[in-house]
Amino acid sequence: MSIPFITAEEAASHIKNGDNVGFSGFTASGTPKVVTVALAKRAKELHEKGEPFKINLFTGASTNDHVDGELARADAIAIRTPYQSHPDARKLANSGHMNYFDTHLSHVSQDLRYGFYGDIDVAVIEVTEMSPNGELILGAGLGMTPTLAMMAKKVIIEYSSYYQTSFRGFHDNYVPLDPPHRREIPIYKPSDRIGSTVVKVDPSKIIGVVPSNASESIKPFTATDEVTQRIGDNVCHFLAEQLRMGKMPKEFLPIQSGVGNVANAVLYGLGENPDIPQFEMYTEVIQDAVMKLMEEGKCKFASTCALTFSDDAMLEFMGNIDFFRDKILMRPGEISNSPEVVRRLGLIAMNTALEADIFGNVNSTHVLGTKMMNGIGGSGDFCRNAYLSIFSCPSIQKGGKISAIVPMVSHVDHSEHSVKVLVTEQGVADLRGKDPRQRAETIIENCAHPMFKELLWDYVKLATKSGIPHTPHYLKAAFALHQTFMECGDMSQTDLARFE
Repeated sequence: MSIPFITAEEAASHIKNGDNVGFSGFTASGTPKVVTVALAKRAKELHEKGEPFKINLFTGASTNDHVDGELARADAIAIRTPYQSHPDARKLANSGHMNYFDTHLSHVSQDLRYGFYGDIDVAVIEVTEMSPNGELILGAGLGMTPTLAMMAKKVIIEYSSYYQTSFRGFHDNYVPLDPPHRREIPIYKPSDRIGSTVVKVDPSKIIGVVPSNASESIKPFTATDEVTQRIGDNVCHFLAEQLRMGKMPKEFLPIQSGVGNVANAVLYGLGENPDIPQFEMYTEVIQDAVMKLMEEGKCKFASTCALTFSDDAMLEFMGNIDFFRDKILMRPGEISNSPEVVRRLGLIAMNTALEADIFGNVNSTHVLGTKMMNGIGGSGDFCRNAYLSIFSCPSIQKGGKISAIVPMVSHVDHSEHSVKVLVTEQGVADLRGKDPRQRAETIIENCAHPMFKELLWDYVKLATKSGIPHTPHYLKAAFALHQTFMECGDMSQTDLARFE
């Protein structure tokens, strides 16, 4: 069967108002880049004519300006899940113009196969190679592409010529059987290969192939500063101490690391710390830091869902791709984030928080409990099931007007039962084996910024004034810091005396 080349505009014309549309890729890598731009243009033209046009957008994780940005600015998204990080999409969600529901990344593929969200009308998939019989070699991100390829009624292929060499052999495409027929996912070490190097699509479903030569458009993360450097150092010193104390196997354990400059700082710190042995990663993304660690021999292997490299780092990777062929494996999100595999491998899970409270509950998604930032992503998949779950964040924001350590988080993504260690630039709070009062003491003393310690201790005293409850909360004042910030823009101005 001959599959035709078509323009991005022709491809976009096959997507209808109200369609469920799935996109390949994960955290920008491997996402479509030209069909979505044409689709946004079509949406604007229809809106100018007074005709409705919005799609329901399903992705492996976040995307880039070509997808979330273009479609959000065109007001062309009705429903969005599971994760977004683009400011225009965030604005659309927080203004009520887009119905965004946040969910764990490991759940989405199975939820789609179970029909929770309806059929997938169209899938748009970026490839770097394909054959006439429908065998696809994907690019730098996998996401939930195997499930989309299987479920979609129609498939649009974006054929990328941006990559200068083949990604063949880097992918491990695997779709587990669904309950009640599911068996164990047979991964016993990060390098175990269990699936196929190709994604297979029924050629009769393919509408056409759209040429593309666009990069991932991923910018380098902010350079390490004094605060992120201290956070990274604190995490590394803590892990080295755990090794010395025998609380971790001498061979070390595989690492999962979230996205961002704090995560990069931690990874660089692991590479520089002589007490940390060579390690492997079982994670959802690998960033620029991992390339350096592999070249230095500190990171031996990385199982991931995507290569979230900056554009400059991606060019470097492609120029030295043969060096990495036996060191990296990309898997679908439901496998890279599988709670079953996370528990079996005994991961060290390291993720970031927006805020944490004095008892160890973590908010990683909502500013002041109401405004969505990005989403929970894969952090819940990992932290609940890890050997050791670590959350980190700066102790203050906005020059000290916001404390990241508060009496009660304004939104709970990860409860105190899942958070084992909390780290800021101030220090480390090991919460294992501690009751709520002990956790509060440990977090305030080790993680809170000095300018907020007295205020947090005053809250604990206020909560225990009429007795010693198991968890010393005073509900009338639990959100006093947040309320003060909303009123005057500075949490440090909180007056707890008015609650006595």
